[in-house]
Amino acid sequence: MSESSARQSRTSEAPVTTTSSALTQDPHAIREAKENNLEAAIGHEVRAFRKKLGITVSDLASATGVSLGMLSKIENGNISPSLTTLQALSRALGVPLTAFFRRFEETRNAVFVKAGEGVELERRGTRAGHQYNLLGHIGNNTSGVTVEPYLITLTTDSDVFPTFQHDGMEFLYMLEGEVVYRHADSRYHMRPGDSFFFDADAPHGPEELVKLPARYLSIICYPQQGRVG
Repeated sequence: MSESSARQSRTSEAPVTTTSSALTQDPHAIREAKENNLEAAIGHEVRAFRKKLGITVSDLASATGVSLGMLSKIENGNISPSLTTLQALSRALGVPLTAFFRRFEETRNAVFVKAGEGVELERRGTRAGHQYNLLGHIGNNTSGVTVEPYLITLTTDSDVFPTFQHDGMEFLYMLEGEVVYRHADSRYHMRPGDSFFFDADAPHGPEELVKLPARYLSIICYPQQGRVG
């Protein structure tokens, strides 16, 4: 058996397993319009702070003197609480009054990058001939997750198998060319249209540049610094 055949036989191309039962969020869901209202924002924060303390609605009612029914309406965003009620909730929950308005005031950022206008940069660990174009970045966001989307271009000057290894998860989508991509002890022959999703804590990188130039999307996700879960 030739060396190339032996290499191909070692290539692991496991089929995608069914994980639909583990994916509980509906990506097409639309929140009700009231989610953006002040009442809904206050209710969300009151419930979140109460649960963080591990107390029930009845406990909070006893601590504030606000009726159980009124608290239920506040948490569900069905009523606009008075300033006196908010002050009582603030004292009982041990948070500043302004904390109840945080969700209402938060901005949801977005970044739009036109074709060819991604920021070219050098990431830590970048090797010769690996061109990285950052396609967008939102630092502080409501998800607690940092996402780095890159367009990576490999040319004849590119090093093979740079041992990248970092926190988080990474997703690759092959656009042009062919590479044999290594992850830990496995190798994957990637052609246009192929995708690869993996734990980035294992050593990984393009081991063999089969057809150049090669371009692929790389999306890296990891927890924001100082935030867990």
